[in-house]
Amino acid sequence: MIWPEAVTSRVKVGQDRELVHSYPYRSACPSTTWAKLVTETTADMLLSGYTNYFFWTTIPDFSGIIRKKIKSGCRIRFLLGDPNGETTRQREAIEDAALTVSTRIRMTLEQLDRLGPLDGLEVRVSAPEDATNHVGLSVFLFDSDALVTPHLARVIGHDSPMFHLRRHGEEGMFDRFAGHAEELWERGTPYAFDQPQTAGGRRDDRSA
Repeated sequence: MIWPEAVTSRVKVGQDRELVHSYPYRSACPSTTWAKLVTETTADMLLSGYTNYFFWTTIPDFSGIIRKKIKSGCRIRFLLGDPNGETTRQREAIEDAALTVSTRIRMTLEQLDRLGPLDGLEVRVSAPEDATNHVGLSVFLFDSDALVTPHLARVIGHDSPMFHLRRHGEEGMFDRFAGHAEELWERGTPYAFDQPQTAGGRRDDRSA
């Protein structure tokens, strides 16, 4: 009644304001957008993709950025799939890709082992009962921004569509997807960082 249809079709109002951008493919999102969200996060970052490995190939010096964020007081969390889980094996058969799902997860775990353990860096593997829900929906939270990828049936993550959301109020799209990621996180199993020993019996500090 107040806004003519011609205006409301072009101006986002209500819950629609939370949709910043949509991409037909995750790979269509500029790497600068990912880098901007990572570098500008100050309080809480939750990366709950099933593998998360692409962060190290998309963002230059991603590990260095993570270290700086943690030192500044930012909480950083990674939620991964189980590389040995049945859902992972099934997804590998579906994708039939040379770079398998379990390999991509292990690549991420290797990078995280090089980073941690660090206060402020938390890593969990999703619970077996949550694996199918996890592999089908990736949610990446950066304070009040989120990048969300619903995975299509037989498509690898970077070929699935993605939405950029920004929180504008309670119970909106952002909160619903954030709640999904937090629920999976709460039921996940904490990951034990590798702690190799030097010849002198002390931990080899690879985070230096």
